[in-house]
Amino acid sequence: MKKTKIVATIGPATESKEVLEELIVAGVDVVRLNFSHGNYDQFSGLINNIKEIRSRLNKRVAIYQDLAGPKIRIGDFETETVELVPGEKITLTIRETPGTKSKVFINYPKLPSEVKVGDTIFLDDGKLDLKVVETNDVSVTCEIVSGGIIYGGRGVNLPNSELSIGCLTDKDRQDLEFGIQHDLDFVGLSFVRKPDDIEELRSILNDYDSKSKIIAKIETPQAVKNLDRIVEVADALMVARGDLAIEIPAEDVPIVQKRIIAKCKAQGKPVITATQMLESMIKSPVPTRAEVSDVANAIFDGTDAIMLSAETAIGQYPLEAVRIMSKVANKNEGAVVVQSHVSENQSTVTNSVTSSAIDTAEDLNAPLIIALTETGRTARMVARHHPHAPIMAIAEDETVCNQLTLTYGCFAYKVSDYQSLEDALKLVRKLAFDNQLAKAGDRVVIVAGAPFHTAGSTNMIIVETM
Repeated sequence: MKKTKIVATIGPATESKEVLEELIVAGVDVVRLNFSHGNYDQFSGLINNIKEIRSRLNKRVAIYQDLAGPKIRIGDFETETVELVPGEKITLTIRETPGTKSKVFINYPKLPSEVKVGDTIFLDDGKLDLKVVETNDVSVTCEIVSGGIIYGGRGVNLPNSELSIGCLTDKDRQDLEFGIQHDLDFVGLSFVRKPDDIEELRSILNDYDSKSKIIAKIETPQAVKNLDRIVEVADALMVARGDLAIEIPAEDVPIVQKRIIAKCKAQGKPVITATQMLESMIKSPVPTRAEVSDVANAIFDGTDAIMLSAETAIGQYPLEAVRIMSKVANKNEGAVVVQSHVSENQSTVTNSVTSSAIDTAEDLNAPLIIALTETGRTARMVARHHPHAPIMAIAEDETVCNQLTLTYGCFAYKVSDYQSLEDALKLVRKLAFDNQLAKAGDRVVIVAGAPFHTAGSTNMIIVETM
């Protein structure tokens, strides 16, 4: 049973209902809708199809809305491309004008006031490197350090600059309303810099009484600097290695990845490792050996989920990519070291109880851990230890069950109300037997809280012989 969750991005290669179903059967747990591309008619159709497929297959699949965020871009050139030559200069201007090899429009009005001489500016995902040599009220003049051919409309990264740009654009706010109307399980916030960015999104979700959980995408130096507080206020994190490797030195990314995952585990927050995991499978039916090792090492680091982006959105072999990822996860999860103590602060009752439950399950070689949970937190706090046994999470809320699909080793089941321990034990026995998660005579570990149906009351471990 695969415990590591697979997030797959849907695009032209996978948007048909038939391929969606094949992906889900192959092991996709969370479907990512990238709102940088597509329109509402397309997204409505995809959402309806996903909900119909998961209902018909009786397989829990979460839907994740990824907001585009504020992307700084250059304008178009007079010709399709221009060549920027090292040693020459180019001016980035906030005045709209057709671009040439010496001047091009940039869509961020505050750029001249927020960069300083000596700052680095990257164009086209880091392929071209500029250094700021002069600024005025309307433009920034740069020396070309690393040149090349560039098309108009390419992205701009400013790794040294403290930008005041917000995380939510007007388009993001409209997209968010669409997502709320369709009861999506997760919403991803791009280019997070500080905890306030997440709180702003949380406030909007609360205004609509939305249950969507926030995934904070870590892809800026400021986010790395503010990581502790971001982990505290977000519901989940993504190691967004694409932009992160442009904004910080690429050689620092593996260390930052391990740090992000460790911080998330300590807080019981799910974490996704993303970008270029099986990049060669966009065009090849088999991955490189390095890619297989990358996926496996993310699992060894303790990630909850691994993500496919272009591999499934536009790739030639989307189904094969999911199958390979599933195989790598299945093969390598057994080598993950179970840690009963992962928190930076073990002094809470929930931390203590869930840690003890892990020790008990490992000592008894229990085939199953059962978490009775109101909000999903009990299950996540158990799962952060990455136990060998799968976790059967029992909840009354459908959205909570869907959201636990992102959490390592968690398999959530919606139940009707139960009022007593005896009722709860009857429910879990039936579910465990029906889903072939345990058999008669097995000893399973149950984690719960009394009184029942009270968030944050985890205080009980039961060893039950089935």
